[in-house]
Amino acid sequence: MRPSSTRVLPALVLAMLAFSVVQTAVVPILPSLAKELDVSGSSITWLMTANLLSAAVLTPLLGRFGDLRGRKPMLLVSLGGLVAGSALAVGTHSFTWLVVARVLQGAGGGVLPLAISIVRDELPKEKVTGGVALISASMGVGSGLGLVATGLLLEHWDYKSIFWMGLGFGLLAVALVALRVPTDPVVDKNGGADPLGALTLAGWLSALLIAVSQGNTWGWTSNRTLGLFAAAAVIALVWGIIEVKVKHPLVDMKMMARPAVAFTNISGLLIGFGMYGSFMVISNFAQTPEKLAHYGFTATVLHAGVMLLPSALGSMVAAPVGALLIARRGPRLPLVLGGLLGAAGMVYLALRHSAEGDIYFASAVFGLGVGLAYAAMPAYINGAVPAEQSGIANGMNAVLRTVGGAIGTAVMAAILTGDTMKLPIPVQLPTLDAYKHAFWVAAAVCLVAAVVPFAIRRIKETPAPVEAPASPELVKTGA
Repeated sequence: MRPSSTRVLPALVLAMLAFSVVQTAVVPILPSLAKELDVSGSSITWLMTANLLSAAVLTPLLGRFGDLRGRKPMLLVSLGGLVAGSALAVGTHSFTWLVVARVLQGAGGGVLPLAISIVRDELPKEKVTGGVALISASMGVGSGLGLVATGLLLEHWDYKSIFWMGLGFGLLAVALVALRVPTDPVVDKNGGADPLGALTLAGWLSALLIAVSQGNTWGWTSNRTLGLFAAAAVIALVWGIIEVKVKHPLVDMKMMARPAVAFTNISGLLIGFGMYGSFMVISNFAQTPEKLAHYGFTATVLHAGVMLLPSALGSMVAAPVGALLIARRGPRLPLVLGGLLGAAGMVYLALRHSAEGDIYFASAVFGLGVGLAYAAMPAYINGAVPAEQSGIANGMNAVLRTVGGAIGTAVMAAILTGDTMKLPIPVQLPTLDAYKHAFWVAAAVCLVAAVVPFAIRRIKETPAPVEAPASPELVKTGA
């Protein structure tokens, strides 16, 4: 007998929220952390780079180990890394150990593919679509809530309170998963390890993410940056060759080449670019001192986080709406709508940004779009891959969202720092035109994400009653 969704889902959603809150909570306080820890502004960005890199490398590995060794044990390992990292961050005043703590927290990235696989395995069929949509959309919800929680905590306590929050969230998630999630059978009994594939995957992801994250600091044409991009390309090619030839590949390249998987991953990359990039731009815009720049709202970290709160609420609303649309029309419609709404929110901000209400409205529209897109992606992937590859397939999609986020943040930072005002004080502020350009770029990327799903040509839609949404069935295209 399968467990009730009311027993399993809250534990999985909380686990997803714990990771997404922890991942973004430090973003608004990086400048103040640089002063607190007495490090340069370029060095402090390693607190994000290290976390993104760790999540990108460990997410597919934990997803694959979940397929091979059971999803619940690997989910507990993933959350254990998040808890250990939070505990280390609470107990240290060293920048070096704080970077190590952020690496450990990155293990929480494995929650997404593992939780989606558990829902697919354990919940009744009519509950799977809604459960997967809720977990996936929780990533957008948690990211928005993390920004608000950071501002709220800093109003009363120091930066350590942010890591205490992560520790509390993580421990609660571990307890709920241990008590409520049933022990699952191993799905891929005939699979095997692929250490060389894992090593080369970690190699090219590391080179790519370090180059993207540090490009603004080192210079995009510097030897270090170009060398890392070249290394990433070469190692990625070697990785692809290894995965085609080994008996038990970490990532089945034929599976990755299926249109429903490949194009969904492209959408994930683009939506990740838009979400993380827009969060950074909107937060910076809101905190810009109006008297100096003649734009912005001189917002505190808390106030800027509250302006982004509608995005979290929009993603929350998107989960049930996305599940309903997937059940009735298949995953294409919510994925297309997600890109269109994301683009609409950014176009609105490019044209109207003089009142706080503009930020609230655009944030809500954008969050709704992100939530719909994130809800649709696992439905496409789960309909195209067998159960024994569900963990690694969703893990690679999560990786590409992370890579997209890193690229989006770097591109937005380059746009803002490339056009600054001349002020009589030693502070560089972007011009208003720089922010407009950033909003237009984010809009264009989201619009491309809305077009990509049309490349997945053959979709067999399985309409179902509203009361009992069923997972859409995707027809393989032979790719």
